[in-house]
Amino acid sequence: RDLTLAKMADGSMLVIACDSSGAIGPKDRDVVKVPGYIVGRFTARVPLMEVMAAGATPMVLINTLSVEMYPSGAEILRGIRDEVLEAGLESELVITGSTEENMITVQTALGVTVIGSVPGQEKLKVGSSKPGQLVACVGLPKVGHEVRLGDPEIADLVVLRRLLELDYVSEILPVGSRGVRYEASLLARTAGLVFEPIAIPTVNVEKSAGPATCLLVSLPVEKIDKLREATGKPVHLVGR
Repeated sequence: RDLTLAKMADGSMLVIACDSSGAIGPKDRDVVKVPGYIVGRFTARVPLMEVMAAGATPMVLINTLSVEMYPSGAEILRGIRDEVLEAGLESELVITGSTEENMITVQTALGVTVIGSVPGQEKLKVGSSKPGQLVACVGLPKVGHEVRLGDPEIADLVVLRRLLELDYVSEILPVGSRGVRYEASLLARTAGLVFEPIAIPTVNVEKSAGPATCLLVSLPVEKIDKLREATGKPVHLVGR
């Protein structure tokens, strides 16, 4: 998975995830034209999802903005802060970072790193899928111009928080640019299992999910209807 784990002297674990974005934004040479606010929201969303899905509590968010602070950086930071607010972390997460003040930039670029922690390795929700469980995709894979804020078809931090509260969900894995099939195989392999795909899936399992627009969930067969009720998002079975 897209995580770095570090064991501390007291037995706790640091869980680190990062994401980057380039040529997406409001600048002259950006390929996908969107406001900096949207860039900040989605670039922060990915590592926040990855750390939280692993069962860790985010502590620090580091933003490395390859743009000037005003006006571009300020708008991106506004988006980052609102994403942290949506995650319910505004009172416990430290935000820090840097901007480019020496050069004039003509294309938007940034990176976001999130550092979280869990009390011990046994608290990690990584490799906890069980034999025979279903693998479901919550949300739809979308990328580039398809991605928009508030889209009811994509996963977000509100849905992730809801999934983390469901005791029948064994494991959650945000899907990135490699697509559902790759991530489902990784989900199984991390648990020492083999992924068996559905012959004709009802979701595009090869398509990039861009900024984690969908989540894979492992759960018992009899709980799939409850999952649909709990999320309010499209739910597609992709295998077991």
